[in-house]
Amino acid sequence: MATKTATQNEARQAAQAYLDSRLTNDSATKSEKPFTVPEINIASSFSSSLDDRKAIAAQIHEACTSSGFFHLTGHGISEDTRQKILALASRFFKTLPREKKEALHVRHSNYFRGWEPADYTYVNPGDWSAEDAPQETKEGFNWGYEAGMDPAGGDGQYRELDGADVNGNVWPSEEDVPGFYETISEYYSQVLHLARHLFRLFALSLDLEETYFDEMMTHPGGIARLLFYPASGDPQPLDPKLQDKEIGLGAHSDYECFTILLCSSASGLEILSPDDTWVAAPAVEGSFIINVADFLMRWTNGVYKSTIHRVVNRTRNERYSVPFFFSINYDQMVQTLPSCVTPDNPSRYPPVRAGEYILERLRATAKDA
Repeated sequence: MATKTATQNEARQAAQAYLDSRLTNDSATKSEKPFTVPEINIASSFSSSLDDRKAIAAQIHEACTSSGFFHLTGHGISEDTRQKILALASRFFKTLPREKKEALHVRHSNYFRGWEPADYTYVNPGDWSAEDAPQETKEGFNWGYEAGMDPAGGDGQYRELDGADVNGNVWPSEEDVPGFYETISEYYSQVLHLARHLFRLFALSLDLEETYFDEMMTHPGGIARLLFYPASGDPQPLDPKLQDKEIGLGAHSDYECFTILLCSSASGLEILSPDDTWVAAPAVEGSFIINVADFLMRWTNGVYKSTIHRVVNRTRNERYSVPFFFSINYDQMVQTLPSCVTPDNPSRYPPVRAGEYILERLRATAKDA
């Protein structure tokens, strides 16, 4: 592995310090209002009225400066498309033989693409050195942007996380998992279109021109995952002091700008509130869950909050989810947004290239990092 730059080290250390501070109560604050995950119906944001779009943007701003999470409805993606990708996840994890999965193992990839067994990563890098850290039970499959999945067609300039002019995706064969790529592509294309629309609303929410991010989304980073969480063997309440013996995904914050999460009906997502309480995310039928990720928190100079969350499957039902982690063009150099710098809040982060930031965060989670 190449020697890390000072910026890469800073990115990893800053992210880990933020996570550690939240998990050790250092930054917990008491709130007079109960912690809630608001529902934002964005149907009116597809209208030609700028005022309508600004009204939705104002709701997004409120959510991103408080909970860091919101339910998204009125998004326009059909329930059929959503259920097809969840069914594909079940088919992949349950029917593809172990030896076929091993051939797709993420250890063969420079970009953490392919099949990810539970024992290969800890989503919180600090857990590698924690003697009492429970093994995560999740199993995953990871992929990223391809121009063929882009409803805009792409601009032919896609670069990987490290700047290489390649595409790092790996796929099971059509023979092994019929319809896999077709279903992935259909879902990814629609969610990518939604992500670009959302980023325009994010721009308005930050007092920027609506098109501010457009030129940074022409060949964007967009890592997605199929995730499988086995049913719990003991769905009893957990002792918070002992964490969880069957934790699906450990306490963490996401890395990119924001996440669009689709999950099956089984419960499991828990959010760490500002007053340091784990709160189960409520279910809203037909919604996606959106959350601010670390790169956007960094980009906004801390104005938008990247919220710590985890997955604990306490039921006897299996759980599937499909998170889509949206970024910008990986070759884009980013510095603090101008609308987020004030005399009282000067820029606290050095410029960093988008892909380098995310790759360094991913490397920190792997067994052989």
